[in-house]
Amino acid sequence: MKGFDLYRSSILVKSVGFVFVVIAFFYIGKHWSGYNYEQVIFFNSNSNAHPKTLTVSISPNSNKTVDITPLINNTNEEQTLDDHSLAPVPVPQPHSLTRSPPPPPPPPAVQRMGLVDENGVMRNDFEVGEFDLDVLEKWNNETDAMNVDDGVRVRVGVVRKFGKCPASMKEYIPCLDNVEAVKRLKSTKKGEKFERHCPEKDKELNCLVPAPKGYKAPIPWPRSRDEVWYSNVPHAQLAEYKGGQNWIVVNKDKFRFPGGGTQFIHGADQYIEQISKMIPEIAFGHHTRVVLDVGCGVASFGAYLTSRDVLTLSVAPKDVHENQIQFALERGVPAMVAAFATRRLLYPSQAFDLIHCSRCRVNWTRDDGILLLEVNRLLRAGGYFVWAAQPVYKHEPLLEQQWEEMMNLTNRLCWNLVKKEGYIAIWQKPLDNDCYLTRDSKTQPPLCDNQDNPDNVWYVDLKPCITPLPEDKSGANVTTWPARLHVPPARLQTITFDAFISRNDLFKAESKYWKEIIDSYVRSMHWKKFKLRNVMDMRAGFGGFAAALIDNQLDCWVMNVVPVSGPNTLPVIYDRGLLGVMHDWCEPFDTYPRTYDLLHAAGLFSVEQKRCSISSIMLEMNRILRPGGRVYIRDSVLVMDELQEIGKAFGWRVTIRDTAEGPHASYRVMVCDKRLK
Repeated sequence: MKGFDLYRSSILVKSVGFVFVVIAFFYIGKHWSGYNYEQVIFFNSNSNAHPKTLTVSISPNSNKTVDITPLINNTNEEQTLDDHSLAPVPVPQPHSLTRSPPPPPPPPAVQRMGLVDENGVMRNDFEVGEFDLDVLEKWNNETDAMNVDDGVRVRVGVVRKFGKCPASMKEYIPCLDNVEAVKRLKSTKKGEKFERHCPEKDKELNCLVPAPKGYKAPIPWPRSRDEVWYSNVPHAQLAEYKGGQNWIVVNKDKFRFPGGGTQFIHGADQYIEQISKMIPEIAFGHHTRVVLDVGCGVASFGAYLTSRDVLTLSVAPKDVHENQIQFALERGVPAMVAAFATRRLLYPSQAFDLIHCSRCRVNWTRDDGILLLEVNRLLRAGGYFVWAAQPVYKHEPLLEQQWEEMMNLTNRLCWNLVKKEGYIAIWQKPLDNDCYLTRDSKTQPPLCDNQDNPDNVWYVDLKPCITPLPEDKSGANVTTWPARLHVPPARLQTITFDAFISRNDLFKAESKYWKEIIDSYVRSMHWKKFKLRNVMDMRAGFGGFAAALIDNQLDCWVMNVVPVSGPNTLPVIYDRGLLGVMHDWCEPFDTYPRTYDLLHAAGLFSVEQKRCSISSIMLEMNRILRPGGRVYIRDSVLVMDELQEIGKAFGWRVTIRDTAEGPHASYRVMVCDKRLK
């Protein structure tokens, strides 16, 4: 019984406790459900499994306003409704009980990404972002890929190690040193052996061209105009052969360039001043910006024109004075191996404001003047041809006959002899076709037919006809320097490519894009500290990269290469006052090894890998890059792995500098340094 009494006492205590808890919750619930506190609207679940209607239970405070601003403002994290939840049904509130909501935050500033405003006018404040140069054509930065379980991966071939070429190849130019191909030529009397004859596919360059023994970092510009290291171009033959003409002299461990030449033994500066006085309208650095120097020697004419803000391309064949172009490039003067022979030079029509020949050893009157017809094609309307040669001033029967032939030919070309003084004669090309159209119908040479494209130059034979000038005078109406650098030229409208927006807009957008890129390189990568002089843009577009270097006052020149795989934008490049050349990157470039301080390639490999191997292009880059030089490759991530492996196989120091973000994350920048030793 005693156990039973204890059991009953325990039940009683528990019962009393339970009743107390119930009463406590009752009063607490009543207190919180009063009118001083807002209640929530609930959806009422219907017990019927297939209800016809949904009912909503309304809380007693449904007609009151609820101020939840303090709750929101005190919340740090953004809250979102679940996809399956429903927002509360808004209930109209009496005006007297409604509080004024806080003013909404100001809308974010609109980021204008378009090129034109609402009136269709090109704006200057548009955001460039990652402007894709591929819009100029269907340049898709794609590469072959293979599908694997974890996504898409680049197919990177096995990159082998590349050995050094024999020391005898230290000045090897593949397409100009092909002895076997030259031996097979049927004739060489017109200079065919000086033209391009590239190795066959299985005989391409497959090794790293070595530098000569004792090679040093080149003397920087402008000192290099006057002296270069002997060990970098160890060839004293030219100094011996031209010692009496003040071209070049050996001074201990250096070559020095006094500034003379065959026809200007008193110095290039004095010679240039004489030309300026003969024809003041030439106006070097203002009206005359781009010059071609034929048979340039060691390029002192172009070297001294640099100080007058003139860009001179010095050309000469690899003949008995084969190292003259090598000396020019070592000095930091724009130069390229080229020959007037049987094919067009790789420059567009109306490219040069002035063409100069000082004892250039070219027979201009052979084959009814076909070589001078090429000069006529290259010369801008209203441009000048300067000829300094013995037939101009020497009174010997043979030389006088050559002068008469030259005068007869230039008259038939409608050139005007504007000045003859001492050993210099200067002609001017007409501004339009009026003279050509008034010639006798039997006059030779005839005008070229309309089917001939004067800007088509890749492996194109010389034409025995006069290239007519455009009826709209495009090419003749370029503005003066330096304004012409940023003015969209009229010939921009003649470039063949599909454009879905204004060509002028594309031109301006490309310029702004590269200006921002180079500005960032100058700031973050300290480009002004680099000893840059010879620069190549391997896929130049409209020349925006070169223009940006000029805008940043970097004292260098740029060879703008326009690949044959894309649109021919060379006329635009020259109209801007820049230099350029047509080239196929599946073949070697016509220059000596160790030519350039900087090679720039934007989107090149993604395009050209469809036509030729990446390794062959990289080998060519290694050949023409100076030891201590740099390569900047801006391309698709899909090809970057293979480029990295090849660069490392060359012994380059390879760095991935940055990765574009957002929609352009497929682009990266790779910087390669070619070691000096």
